[in-house]
Amino acid sequence: MSEAPDLMHADVSRLEDIVDKSALAEVCRSFFELFSIPIRVFSRDGALLADAHETRAICTYVNTLSGGRLACSALVGEVKNLDPEGTVEHPCFTGAIYRVVPIQYQGRRLGRFVVGPYFPAELRRVPGSLLVIDDGIDGEKARRALGEMPRVREETAKRLSDHLTRILDLIIFSGHRSFLTSEMHVASVRESFRALAEKNAALQEAYDKLRELDRLKSNFLATVSHELRTPLTSIIGYSDMLATGIAGELNEEQAEFVDTIRGKGDHLLALISSLLDLGKLEQGKLSLSLVHIDVPALIEEVAKTLAPAAAKREVQIRTSVDGSLPIVKADPVRLRQVLFNLTENAVKFSPRLGTVTLSVRGTEVDADGEGDGMGLVLLAAPKNALELSVSDQGPGIAAEEHAKIFDAFYQVDGSSTREHGGTGLGLSIVKRLVDAHGGSVWVESEVGKGTTFRFTILEADED
Repeated sequence: MSEAPDLMHADVSRLEDIVDKSALAEVCRSFFELFSIPIRVFSRDGALLADAHETRAICTYVNTLSGGRLACSALVGEVKNLDPEGTVEHPCFTGAIYRVVPIQYQGRRLGRFVVGPYFPAELRRVPGSLLVIDDGIDGEKARRALGEMPRVREETAKRLSDHLTRILDLIIFSGHRSFLTSEMHVASVRESFRALAEKNAALQEAYDKLRELDRLKSNFLATVSHELRTPLTSIIGYSDMLATGIAGELNEEQAEFVDTIRGKGDHLLALISSLLDLGKLEQGKLSLSLVHIDVPALIEEVAKTLAPAAAKREVQIRTSVDGSLPIVKADPVRLRQVLFNLTENAVKFSPRLGTVTLSVRGTEVDADGEGDGMGLVLLAAPKNALELSVSDQGPGIAAEEHAKIFDAFYQVDGSSTREHGGTGLGLSIVKRLVDAHGGSVWVESEVGKGTTFRFTILEADED
């Protein structure tokens, strides 16, 4: 915890730190306009903070004399350097008086103000100290110049300086309060910044650890997947040989067992391939071989490939091509994988006698690659693209799940007793493959009304 500020003084030792200089100058100016008496305010170290005066005729005249200039300079230095504990009156060789009053606040002497020079009302004669200041002084001219000096009685001067002290107390109090508020605010901001910096450092540390764990996880999965693929290939190969009768004829029950082994082996091999693909995608090591694609032929191929699996579930697969299509370049293997994953999911979640539809149409997307569905682009020139979609009539996906379903290993039904199997890798791979092609993928779904996955592939460049 930072040390609490001193609420009494707020560590203030300089008048200029807390006083409002514009307010101070205005007070001095008003004082001079009312009483025609000069006033100057100094900080504790002698810095001039406010000054309201008018050069008097006697001062102008004395400064025309060499002796007078020297005397004036010495006098100004003496008055400026006074730092009294109480009010003092400092005489001038002209007979005038400087009244020096300390500025104190909460037991600290922060500066002083000087009232004058003014002429004592009781003084009627030209003082001898003025007449001897220089051999060339003109006594009559000096007397006339002194006549223009303001005359103030001693008790009046005391009342004026007391009144001015009270005004300055109010200005300093207001400035001190503002200063303290500012210091507390700064202290609060610093504490908030420190706490935020600590939280940011903790988050960064946690993020770095998570990245390292994710890297280790990816490496582990890749290593295990590679190690599993070799013996699994042998298992599938020997299953094929047994099924073909190379090792002898199999009875019906044995053939069924071998068929089960082969089916589960293929399923496990598909899972391992998905893990390897995900690892390559995460590390950016998966390269694409882009060629011109006949997309209608591709969706027909995917539909035919999955037709037997769909027929077992009594689900029909349809295809739809809407109008003329832009020419696109994509990796045929990876694009087929995207369509296969989406269509396989759609078949898996479709009800008996349901329909899965694979569609393709031309569309336009904005500069960020997001399809608008209507070709309306407001802020940037539109780009032509293909929009492919896979729709089903299944149970649908709740809106709060839409942002999560593309995360690796995430499943809407994550319970151990879920009806449909799967690892939660399919949609994550779909998104990463579409992103690698520079497209976008999104889902449209409502619970009980089916689901549609859409993704875009940008039109190929003219070259």
